[in-house]
Amino acid sequence: MLKLDKVGIHDDFFALGGHSLLATQLISRIRRSKLQVELPLRDVFEAPTIAALMLKVAETATRATASRIVPVNRNGRLLLSFAQARLWFLDQLELNETFYNMPSATRLTGHLEVEALARTLNEIVRRHEALRTTFVMVDDAPVQVIAPVLTLPLDIVDLSGLPVTEREAQLRVRLQEEVAKPFDLAVGPLIRLNLLRLADQEHVLLMTMHHIVSDGWSMGIVAREMAILYRSFTQGQPSPLADLPIQYADFAQWQRQWLSGKVLEQQLSYWKQQLADCPSLLTLPTDRPRPPVQTQCGTALQYSLPASLVSELHALSRRTQSTLFMTLYAAFNVLLARYSGQSDICIGTPIANRNRSEVEGLVGIFINTLVLRTQVDLTQDFKTLLQRVRQHTLDAYAHQDVPFEQLVEVLQPERHTSYTPLFQVLLVLQNTPVNNLSLPGLQLELVPAESVTTHFDLGLSLTESKNGLQGCFEYSTDLFDASTIARLADHLTHLL
Repeated sequence: MLKLDKVGIHDDFFALGGHSLLATQLISRIRRSKLQVELPLRDVFEAPTIAALMLKVAETATRATASRIVPVNRNGRLLLSFAQARLWFLDQLELNETFYNMPSATRLTGHLEVEALARTLNEIVRRHEALRTTFVMVDDAPVQVIAPVLTLPLDIVDLSGLPVTEREAQLRVRLQEEVAKPFDLAVGPLIRLNLLRLADQEHVLLMTMHHIVSDGWSMGIVAREMAILYRSFTQGQPSPLADLPIQYADFAQWQRQWLSGKVLEQQLSYWKQQLADCPSLLTLPTDRPRPPVQTQCGTALQYSLPASLVSELHALSRRTQSTLFMTLYAAFNVLLARYSGQSDICIGTPIANRNRSEVEGLVGIFINTLVLRTQVDLTQDFKTLLQRVRQHTLDAYAHQDVPFEQLVEVLQPERHTSYTPLFQVLLVLQNTPVNNLSLPGLQLELVPAESVTTHFDLGLSLTESKNGLQGCFEYSTDLFDASTIARLADHLTHLL
């Protein structure tokens, strides 16, 4: 899990590079091992060494009770997962909406074997049923329909005859057209492929999926499998990848059965208590009045933190048995409290929600959004706030299975067309497995998207690398000027 050759029984999990997502995967592996015990995620934070964690295992009387995910009969009605149902419903409300398109563009420089690439992409579609799925109404309810076979054309657009500057301009036009092109969930396919030829040794691969069949973690799976399959196919070898034991539809049926009754009641009970009487709006000072209806118009400001500062933040996190996310979240809370003048702060954060090892290799939508609520007392020291944040974050992780939209339905917060319910600010620290796409004989470079849409007033998204933390503030241009967000970003850096 930590990609280390050797780990001692007294080595600290978090000091070795562990974080909350890896801790979740560790709990999943313990559940599926011969130990067959159900440990809370909190135990990894309280006992972050193998020696200490095994004492927790010995002390626990809680046996793993959740049933395993197994293949279901494809002749029966295949219900949607909760996440799929949420996006299907939103699609019915807003026909031809493109907000849930997931476009990617990769520049390929070098000798490209187009037939091998097309074969690679279609083998991934064959392996993952989610990419062959459409959604139709049967007896007034949406169901999944899985195509037994789906061969996608790799449409090639030749721009090599144009002057260089015009090629790049046309590339941007094609990207914008792809982003703006809606999917029909009932007709499909819900993945599109295009290959732009800029020169003999330069191509751009456009791949767009609808979010109902994919998420960020899924894109990492696609990148990993592309690298393996393309290498094999260019060498005249068959696929070395074993078929998947379960598919997304199997998970969807399992989730519907498991997340019900006492399990659902227990999780909902936590959220009802945690979010009772929470503020409906975080009143950040804006440059313009809030429009009566959200337009989702936004842009992004690049933001980074140097490696030296990130190293100090990691050290603080280890001393307080926290994670880098918790430390960033605590500081972000201070910033938002100072800007808004509020002490009761709710923000959202996405969570991979792949807390069972069986689904780690599946393409599909598993991601969920958690609402983190913290009382911020600016007269207290930071470590006191960090401990409170740690407690709330661990509690939220322990109740992460309730879909956000279902939570909104149960809590019934005050709804407005001008802002999102429960939270309007998002914090993201990317720690999903990243598989940098690498294809033999080719240099690869991601082509950044130029346009940004946002559901929220403000969002901070960060990714850690050897150079520190890099990312951006995404913000609503209806509300904020670039100078305002730049000033806010400087204040966050100063706080950290």
